[in-house]
Amino acid sequence: MTRHSDISASKPDWSREAVSRFWEPGPKLLRSIRRYQKARATKGPLAGLAAKYWVVVHWFWSLVTQSEIHLHMEIGGGLLLPHPTGIILHPEAVIGPNCLIFHQVTLAGPVVIGGHVDVGAGAKLIGPLVVGDHARIGANAVVTSDVPEGATFAGIPAVEISAER
Repeated sequence: MTRHSDISASKPDWSREAVSRFWEPGPKLLRSIRRYQKARATKGPLAGLAAKYWVVVHWFWSLVTQSEIHLHMEIGGGLLLPHPTGIILHPEAVIGPNCLIFHQVTLAGPVVIGGHVDVGAGAKLIGPLVVGDHARIGANAVVTSDVPEGATFAGIPAVEISAER
């Protein structure tokens, strides 16, 4: 069993986003966002053309996954999307490094997620709020207040059910 201290909340593990098979919607959706952002940060006509290409790729993978993850979002490295179906992330949301987000998750409003946070399937985080490093959000939880570092929140409305501090 991996303990929370074994995964960094500050140093991205880029291998978690690696594309290893032809059909991997999660990593390919993330790759389109990363490459679009890199192209936009680069100057020149080829960079503009590359950015437009990655917009089309992003549109395709967004359609396949039925997810809304905006091209301009601030997303830390090492994000895992094992089942990237129906994920809706507000464009002002911020995701820290090495997070895990399951299917049907919604970040509504300016939600700030710390490093190495696991968000269970169907969870709804309604901001503004901050989720601390190494926190866990249970499946189908509805979070409407800040989550302390190392805490586990579950339920509707979500309450703290355990803490590792």
